[in-house]
Amino acid sequence: MQGEAHGTFEVNLLPIGGNDGPIGVMSINKVFHGDLQGSSVGQMLAFRSPVQGSAGYVAMERVSGTLAGRQGAFTLQHNGLMTGGTPELSVVVVPDSGSEGLLGLSGTLEISISEGHDYRFVYALPEPE
Repeated sequence: MQGEAHGTFEVNLLPIGGNDGPIGVMSINKVFHGDLQGSSVGQMLAFRSPVQGSAGYVAMERVSGTLAGRQGAFTLQHNGLMTGGTPELSVVVVPDSGSEGLLGLSGTLEISISEGHDYRFVYALPEPE
């Protein structure tokens, strides 16, 4: 089954440790609303270049919730770059990370920020048996 989920999320990022070095470490906690209902926890590594508008981050995020009427969990892998203010972001479901009703889930998540955080999740799930 192919699907597309839309909605919003709130995110809370908190520094982990002293963050004294050039690489920042953050905890991620999100709550998802819309076609994906649930929450997530994760960790992010980030670096901000001395050049204004250039930075990068990677993150792993474990999502637990309900999608397409199925409950379970899956993991998202983030790879984000900002080059002179121009963003590039890839967020994908880690292969074979789905559990319970989301076993076999694959897909990509797009994030947009306007008045809040919006998502568009294009996914595939095996047909229920």
